[in-house]
Amino acid sequence: MAPADACAIRVVDPEKVAVVSASLPDAETVAGLAQVFGLLSDPGRLRVITALLEGGEMCVCDIAASCGTSESAVSHALRLLRANRVVRVRRSGRMAYYRLDDSHVRMLLDLALTHVGHGEEGT
Repeated sequence: MAPADACAIRVVDPEKVAVVSASLPDAETVAGLAQVFGLLSDPGRLRVITALLEGGEMCVCDIAASCGTSESAVSHALRLLRANRVVRVRRSGRMAYYRLDDSHVRMLLDLALTHVGHGEEGT
């Protein structure tokens, strides 16, 4: 008996396979996606990102206080997020203010939060 997620009868649709294969992103793009989703898989970094989603531009002190974590942990998370273009920094004198890099990051997070909330509501 075939597993539930296997084809009962193995028939490949070459036209569909060709269309889908042609539309798949290249290996470099997939690696970039994996990198971003890997960054988003850490709960500490997600707290930092969601703090920026809600608070807009914030300094390390405010992010740490909002997340209930150390400034050192927040700084480390921000370094990784900045290196991967998830957040952006603006300096004003000796202060550094962080924000989400662009609207794409905001949309990705909004959709992920909606998805998680959707699953919790059971609808």
